[in-house]
Amino acid sequence: MSRTDLEAPVSLAERAYRIRRNALLMGEVQGQGYVGQALDIADVLAVAYFGAMKYRPADPEWEGRDRFLLSNGHYAIALYAALLEAGILPAEELETYGSDDSRLPMSGMASYTPGMEMSGGSLGQGLTIAVGRCLGLKRKQSDAFVYTLFSDGELDEGSVWEGILSASHWKLDNLIAMVDVNNQQADGPSTQILAFEPLVPKLEAFGWYVQRVDGNDIQAVATAFDNARAHTAPQPRMIVCDTRMGCGVPFLEEREKNHFIRVEAHEWQLALQALEAGRQA
Repeated sequence: MSRTDLEAPVSLAERAYRIRRNALLMGEVQGQGYVGQALDIADVLAVAYFGAMKYRPADPEWEGRDRFLLSNGHYAIALYAALLEAGILPAEELETYGSDDSRLPMSGMASYTPGMEMSGGSLGQGLTIAVGRCLGLKRKQSDAFVYTLFSDGELDEGSVWEGILSASHWKLDNLIAMVDVNNQQADGPSTQILAFEPLVPKLEAFGWYVQRVDGNDIQAVATAFDNARAHTAPQPRMIVCDTRMGCGVPFLEEREKNHFIRVEAHEWQLALQALEAGRQA
Protein backbone atom coordinates (compact mmCIF):
# COMPACT_ATOMS: atom_id res chain seq x y z
CA MET A 1 0.00 0.00 0.00
CA SER A 2 1.08 3.53 -0.74
CA ARG A 3 -0.96 5.09 2.07
CA THR A 4 0.41 5.03 5.62
CA ASP A 5 -2.08 3.47 8.03
CA LEU A 6 -1.88 2.96 11.78
CA GLU A 7 -4.70 0.43 11.63
CA ALA A 8 -4.21 -3.30 11.02
CA PRO A 9 -3.78 -4.20 7.34
CA VAL A 10 -7.06 -4.60 5.45
CA SER A 11 -7.25 -6.71 2.30
CA LEU A 12 -8.15 -5.18 -1.04
CA ALA A 13 -11.16 -7.51 -1.20
CA GLU A 14 -12.42 -6.14 2.11
CA ARG A 15 -11.88 -2.57 0.88
CA ALA A 16 -13.94 -3.37 -2.23
CA TYR A 17 -16.70 -4.86 -0.06
CA ARG A 18 -16.80 -1.71 2.10
CA ILE A 19 -16.90 0.54 -1.00
CA ARG A 20 -19.87 -1.45 -2.33
CA ARG A 21 -21.59 -1.29 1.04
CA ASN A 22 -21.07 2.48 1.27
CA ALA A 23 -22.57 2.88 -2.19
CA LEU A 24 -25.66 0.83 -1.30
CA LEU A 25 -26.16 2.81 1.90
CA MET A 26 -25.97 6.08 -0.05
CA GLY A 27 -28.32 4.74 -2.70
CA GLU A 28 -30.83 3.89 0.01
CA VAL A 29 -30.83 7.55 1.11
CA GLN A 30 -32.26 8.58 -2.28
CA GLY A 31 -33.94 5.29 -3.22
CA GLN A 32 -32.26 5.34 -6.62
CA GLY A 33 -29.06 6.16 -8.43
CA TYR A 34 -26.10 4.86 -10.39
CA VAL A 35 -25.63 1.99 -7.99
CA GLY A 36 -24.97 -0.60 -10.71
CA GLN A 37 -21.87 1.32 -11.80
CA ALA A 38 -20.67 1.75 -8.22
CA LEU A 39 -20.89 -1.99 -7.66
CA ASP A 40 -19.13 -2.80 -10.93
CA ILE A 41 -16.18 -0.44 -10.41
CA ALA A 42 -15.58 -1.03 -6.68
CA ASP A 43 -12.67 -3.42 -7.23
CA VAL A 44 -10.87 -0.91 -9.45
CA LEU A 45 -11.36 1.86 -6.89
CA ALA A 46 -10.17 -0.38 -4.06
CA VAL A 47 -6.92 -1.09 -5.90
CA ALA A 48 -6.46 2.56 -6.90
CA TYR A 49 -6.91 3.97 -3.39
CA PHE A 50 -5.45 1.15 -1.32
CA GLY A 51 -2.92 -0.48 -3.58
CA ALA A 52 -1.52 2.21 -5.86
CA MET A 53 -2.15 5.89 -5.15
CA LYS A 54 -0.28 8.13 -2.76
CA TYR A 55 -2.38 10.69 -0.87
CA ARG A 56 -2.96 12.13 2.58
CA PRO A 57 -6.51 11.71 3.89
CA ALA A 58 -6.22 14.75 6.16
CA ASP A 59 -4.78 16.91 3.37
CA PRO A 60 -6.66 16.15 0.12
CA GLU A 61 -4.87 18.99 -1.72
CA TRP A 62 -1.35 17.87 -0.78
CA GLU A 63 0.83 18.83 -3.74
CA GLY A 64 2.63 15.49 -3.86
CA ARG A 65 -0.55 13.43 -4.22
CA ASP A 66 -1.53 11.27 -7.15
CA ARG A 67 -4.61 12.74 -8.84
CA PHE A 68 -7.77 10.72 -9.56
CA LEU A 69 -10.02 12.30 -12.18
CA LEU A 70 -13.57 10.96 -12.50
CA SER A 71 -14.61 11.69 -16.07
CA ASN A 72 -17.92 9.85 -15.79
CA GLY A 73 -19.42 12.20 -13.22
CA HIS A 74 -22.52 10.06 -12.71
CA TYR A 75 -20.21 7.51 -11.04
CA ALA A 76 -19.80 10.02 -8.20
CA ILE A 77 -21.57 7.69 -5.76
CA ALA A 78 -18.78 5.15 -6.39
CA LEU A 79 -16.00 7.66 -5.81
CA TYR A 80 -17.69 9.01 -2.66
CA ALA A 81 -17.85 5.44 -1.38
CA ALA A 82 -14.08 5.12 -1.90
CA LEU A 83 -13.35 8.55 -0.39
CA LEU A 84 -15.38 7.59 2.68
CA GLU A 85 -13.43 4.35 3.04
CA ALA A 86 -10.14 6.22 2.55
CA GLY A 87 -10.98 8.67 5.34
CA ILE A 88 -10.94 11.69 3.03
CA LEU A 89 -14.66 12.18 3.70
CA PRO A 90 -16.09 11.75 7.21
CA ALA A 91 -18.35 8.73 7.68
CA GLU A 92 -21.30 10.79 8.92
CA GLU A 93 -21.62 12.55 5.55
CA LEU A 94 -22.77 9.31 3.92
CA GLU A 95 -26.33 9.98 5.06
CA THR A 96 -26.38 13.38 3.32
CA TYR A 97 -25.90 11.94 -0.20
CA GLY A 98 -27.82 13.90 -2.81
CA SER A 99 -29.48 16.15 -0.23
CA ASP A 100 -29.72 19.94 -0.25
CA ASP A 101 -26.44 21.57 0.88
CA SER A 102 -24.65 18.20 0.86
CA ARG A 103 -21.01 17.96 -0.19
CA LEU A 104 -22.02 14.76 -1.99
CA PRO A 105 -24.18 15.82 -4.97
CA MET A 106 -25.43 13.11 -7.32
CA SER A 107 -22.97 14.21 -10.01
CA GLY A 108 -19.37 14.93 -9.04
CA MET A 109 -18.47 18.57 -8.33
CA ALA A 110 -14.88 19.49 -7.53
CA SER A 111 -15.93 22.74 -5.83
CA TYR A 112 -18.01 20.84 -3.26
CA THR A 113 -16.22 17.63 -2.38
CA PRO A 114 -12.76 17.04 -0.85
CA GLY A 115 -10.87 14.55 -3.01
CA MET A 116 -12.95 15.27 -6.13
CA GLU A 117 -10.40 16.56 -8.65
CA MET A 118 -12.81 17.57 -11.45
CA SER A 119 -16.48 18.27 -12.04
CA GLY A 120 -18.03 15.65 -14.25
CA GLY A 121 -21.34 16.77 -15.67
CA SER A 122 -20.58 16.73 -19.39
CA LEU A 123 -19.15 13.35 -20.39
CA GLY A 124 -15.99 12.81 -22.41
CA GLN A 125 -13.87 15.50 -20.75
CA GLY A 126 -11.79 13.65 -18.16
CA LEU A 127 -9.07 12.30 -20.41
CA THR A 128 -8.29 15.67 -22.00
CA ILE A 129 -8.23 17.32 -18.56
CA ALA A 130 -5.88 14.55 -17.41
CA VAL A 131 -3.55 15.34 -20.31
CA GLY A 132 -3.32 18.94 -19.12
CA ARG A 133 -2.72 17.86 -15.53
CA CYS A 134 0.04 15.50 -16.63
CA LEU A 135 1.77 18.19 -18.65
CA GLY A 136 1.57 20.58 -15.71
CA LEU A 137 3.02 18.02 -13.30
CA LYS A 138 5.88 17.32 -15.69
CA ARG A 139 6.71 21.02 -15.84
CA LYS A 140 6.83 21.00 -12.05
CA GLN A 141 9.10 17.95 -12.21
CA SER A 142 6.62 16.08 -10.03
CA ASP A 143 6.70 12.29 -9.83
CA ALA A 144 2.93 12.12 -9.20
CA PHE A 145 0.67 10.04 -11.41
CA VAL A 146 -2.67 11.15 -12.83
CA TYR A 147 -5.34 8.48 -12.90
CA THR A 148 -8.53 8.96 -14.84
CA LEU A 149 -11.59 6.75 -15.04
CA PHE A 150 -14.04 6.95 -17.90
CA SER A 151 -16.84 4.77 -19.24
CA ASP A 152 -17.19 2.79 -22.45
CA GLY A 153 -20.07 5.08 -23.42
CA GLU A 154 -17.60 7.97 -23.42
CA LEU A 155 -15.76 6.27 -26.28
CA ASP A 156 -18.58 7.75 -28.39
CA GLU A 157 -17.09 11.19 -27.74
CA GLY A 158 -14.53 12.67 -30.12
CA SER A 159 -12.84 14.50 -27.25
CA VAL A 160 -11.83 11.14 -25.74
CA TRP A 161 -9.99 10.18 -28.90
CA GLU A 162 -8.32 13.60 -28.99
CA GLY A 163 -7.11 12.91 -25.48
CA ILE A 164 -5.88 9.46 -26.49
CA LEU A 165 -3.96 10.94 -29.42
CA SER A 166 -2.48 13.89 -27.53
CA ALA A 167 -1.40 11.79 -24.53
CA SER A 168 0.61 9.60 -26.85
CA HIS A 169 2.04 12.59 -28.71
CA TRP A 170 3.33 14.09 -25.45
CA LYS A 171 4.60 10.69 -24.21
CA LEU A 172 2.72 11.07 -20.94
CA ASP A 173 4.14 8.24 -18.89
CA ASN A 174 2.57 9.77 -15.76
CA LEU A 175 -0.95 9.03 -17.04
CA ILE A 176 -2.84 5.86 -16.12
CA ALA A 177 -6.33 5.71 -17.61
CA MET A 178 -9.02 3.15 -16.92
CA VAL A 179 -12.05 2.53 -19.12
CA ASP A 180 -14.99 0.72 -17.54
CA VAL A 181 -16.40 -1.63 -20.17
CA ASN A 182 -19.73 -2.71 -18.69
CA ASN A 183 -21.45 -2.50 -22.09
CA GLN A 184 -24.27 -0.30 -20.86
CA GLN A 185 -25.17 3.30 -21.42
CA ALA A 186 -28.39 5.28 -21.20
CA ASP A 187 -29.60 4.34 -24.68
CA GLY A 188 -28.68 0.64 -24.60
CA PRO A 189 -25.67 -1.69 -24.96
CA SER A 190 -22.57 0.42 -25.61
CA THR A 191 -21.25 -1.83 -28.37
CA GLN A 192 -24.55 -1.47 -30.24
CA ILE A 193 -24.82 2.29 -29.87
CA LEU A 194 -21.40 2.83 -31.45
CA ALA A 195 -19.06 -0.11 -32.00
CA PHE A 196 -15.61 0.40 -30.47
CA GLU A 197 -14.13 -3.09 -30.57
CA PRO A 198 -11.47 -4.31 -31.06
CA LEU A 199 -10.45 -1.76 -28.45
CA VAL A 200 -6.99 -2.97 -27.41
CA PRO A 201 -5.35 -2.90 -30.87
CA LYS A 202 -6.92 0.49 -31.54
CA LEU A 203 -5.40 1.95 -28.38
CA GLU A 204 -2.05 0.29 -29.10
CA ALA A 205 -2.11 1.81 -32.57
CA PHE A 206 -2.41 5.22 -30.90
CA GLY A 207 0.80 4.49 -28.99
CA TRP A 208 -0.52 3.43 -25.58
CA TYR A 209 0.64 0.62 -23.30
CA VAL A 210 -2.58 -1.36 -22.89
CA GLN A 211 -3.74 -4.14 -20.59
CA ARG A 212 -7.20 -5.74 -20.58
CA VAL A 213 -8.44 -7.43 -17.42
CA ASP A 214 -11.53 -8.71 -15.68
CA GLY A 215 -12.33 -5.58 -13.69
CA ASN A 216 -14.03 -7.65 -11.01
CA ASP A 217 -11.01 -9.90 -10.45
CA ILE A 218 -9.28 -7.80 -7.82
CA GLN A 219 -5.93 -9.59 -8.06
CA ALA A 220 -5.89 -9.17 -11.84
CA VAL A 221 -6.68 -5.48 -11.40
CA ALA A 222 -3.91 -5.10 -8.80
CA THR A 223 -1.40 -6.73 -11.14
CA ALA A 224 -2.47 -4.42 -13.97
CA PHE A 225 -1.95 -1.34 -11.79
CA ASP A 226 1.47 -2.60 -10.73
CA ASN A 227 2.41 -3.20 -14.36
CA ALA A 228 1.18 0.24 -15.39
CA ARG A 229 3.23 1.99 -12.73
CA ALA A 230 6.34 -0.10 -13.43
CA HIS A 231 6.19 0.23 -17.22
CA THR A 232 9.30 2.08 -18.33
CA ALA A 233 8.53 3.09 -21.91
CA PRO A 234 7.70 6.80 -22.44
CA GLN A 235 4.02 6.29 -23.22
CA PRO A 236 0.65 6.62 -21.47
CA ARG A 237 -0.94 3.53 -19.93
CA MET A 238 -4.51 2.24 -20.32
CA ILE A 239 -6.27 -0.48 -18.33
CA VAL A 240 -9.38 -1.80 -20.08
CA CYS A 241 -11.63 -3.17 -17.32
CA ASP A 242 -14.41 -5.56 -18.29
CA THR A 243 -16.97 -5.35 -15.47
CA ARG A 244 -20.45 -6.56 -14.49
CA MET A 245 -23.07 -3.99 -13.59
CA GLY A 246 -24.35 -4.62 -10.08
CA CYS A 247 -21.40 -6.89 -9.25
CA GLY A 248 -21.73 -8.44 -5.79
CA VAL A 249 -25.53 -8.32 -5.67
CA PRO A 250 -26.82 -11.15 -7.89
CA PHE A 251 -30.38 -9.88 -8.33
CA LEU A 252 -29.05 -6.49 -9.49
CA GLU A 253 -26.54 -8.13 -11.83
CA GLU A 254 -29.43 -9.93 -13.52
CA ARG A 255 -31.51 -6.85 -14.26
CA GLU A 256 -31.71 -6.17 -17.96
CA LYS A 257 -31.54 -2.39 -17.58
CA ASN A 258 -29.58 -1.11 -14.62
CA HIS A 259 -27.85 1.99 -15.99
CA PHE A 260 -29.87 4.06 -13.51
CA ILE A 261 -31.53 1.88 -10.91
CA ARG A 262 -34.65 2.60 -8.91
CA VAL A 263 -34.63 0.07 -6.11
CA GLU A 264 -37.76 -0.72 -4.13
CA ALA A 265 -37.56 0.18 -0.45
CA HIS A 266 -37.40 -3.42 0.75
CA GLU A 267 -34.70 -4.33 -1.77
CA TRP A 268 -31.95 -2.24 -0.19
CA GLN A 269 -31.67 -4.55 2.79
CA LEU A 270 -31.83 -7.56 0.47
CA ALA A 271 -28.94 -6.07 -1.50
CA LEU A 272 -26.89 -5.52 1.67
CA GLN A 273 -27.62 -9.08 2.78
CA ALA A 274 -26.57 -10.45 -0.61
CA LEU A 275 -23.37 -8.44 -0.47
CA GLU A 276 -22.58 -9.74 3.01
CA ALA A 277 -23.31 -13.33 1.91
CA GLY A 278 -20.81 -12.95 -0.91
CA ARG A 279 -18.26 -11.60 1.52
CA GLN A 280 -18.66 -14.64 3.78
CA ALA A 281 -18.57 -17.16 0.91
